[in-house]
Amino acid sequence: MDKVITFVGAGPGNPKLITLLGKEKLEEADLVVYAGSLVNPEVLNYSKGEKIDSYGLTLDEITKIMADAVNEGKKVVRLHSGDPSLYGSVIEQMEELKKYDIRVERVPGVSSVFAVAAALNTQLTLNGVSDSLIITRPAGKTLDKDWIKELSAHGQTMAIFLGTQKIETIMETVQCPKDTPVAVVFHASWEDETVIYGTVADIAQKVKDAGIKRSAMIVIGGVVDPKNYRRSHLYGVPQEPL
Repeated sequence: MDKVITFVGAGPGNPKLITLLGKEKLEEADLVVYAGSLVNPEVLNYSKGEKIDSYGLTLDEITKIMADAVNEGKKVVRLHSGDPSLYGSVIEQMEELKKYDIRVERVPGVSSVFAVAAALNTQLTLNGVSDSLIITRPAGKTLDKDWIKELSAHGQTMAIFLGTQKIETIMETVQCPKDTPVAVVFHASWEDETVIYGTVADIAQKVKDAGIKRSAMIVIGGVVDPKNYRRSHLYGVPQEPL
């Protein structure tokens, strides 16, 4: 018997931003193991199956719960926030499941970085402003060293996950002019979505004053306040047909 567990990206928060396939997998699931407070509880309403919060559980415990359910003939969904390919720790879970002879199928989700762009009504890459997007995170319990200082020297858009608690240090570290635009978006696409605008010089204090300590993304770069960009070639002067 082919034993399989489906890893689903729940999207950034708004329950309507899960993919149709992800919603279908939840509706079919007998067991959903979800990533704690990172997943909007409303998304779980798509499933009538058993729900288990994985917060506080070890990798071995999570794996065994899912493997036992599959071996009982149940359909299992491992539900991650956003898209599990970004800071989702999916590879280590997949490796453990191999020990149970269980394969994983993946359903991608809408990453929070794209919900943040929507909240800011901007593009993450913009002709004449930034041609690249750097996705990174600060050092912490699971990361000994980060490359934020070095990466910031490129002058491209930076989207920093998991950095709100260290925003003061991050702003002191980046090699950007102090007037570089910065935005911090809390709970992008959720009902309590909050956007704070500032610069490298003042955003840390603004975030502190707002009481935001987690569940937010930092975006640094000219795309936050787009000016002096070049018109896309796609919408340029019409050319004579060849």
